[in-house]
Amino acid sequence: MIKAGLSVLLVLVVMSSAFGKYIPKSGKRIPQTLSRGWGDQLIWAQTYEEALYWARSRNKPLMVLFHLENCPHSHDLKKVLSEDNGIQKMLDEDFIVLNLMYETTDKHLSPDGQYVPRIIFVDPAMTVRADIVGRYSNRMYAYEPADIKLLKSNMEKAKKLLKSEL
Repeated sequence: MIKAGLSVLLVLVVMSSAFGKYIPKSGKRIPQTLSRGWGDQLIWAQTYEEALYWARSRNKPLMVLFHLENCPHSHDLKKVLSEDNGIQKMLDEDFIVLNLMYETTDKHLSPDGQYVPRIIFVDPAMTVRADIVGRYSNRMYAYEPADIKLLKSNMEKAKKLLKSEL
């Protein structure tokens, strides 16, 4: 009876872990502190300069995510983005990712002001994609949890623009 109970428990544990978070093709990665909770299984660039180098050398678009640790809007977006397996998979396979809690010296990354959360796409030629925007006219690069479908669509657009420009 105890063996049967342990067997059932083991099967349940295995089944529940199979339906968990996105795991990259290369296997489970050790969580990085650079993720700050936005996707522990992703490889995050440490600086904007490093991210630009990776984008250019790997020919992938860069997604720069500006946020603050104590911002409730950033926290809400982080929860939705980090739990969306489709976005996590796309970020892992098709993008260079960088999250920043401070502004950079590159004014192109704040074309309509400095606010959080803000997501800006940069192509491998180091051109800020100012044309890939969210749904708000007063905060053009802001996304809220309800905008997750638009964010996915914009990520696809960043990938397609990359392919059509080459």
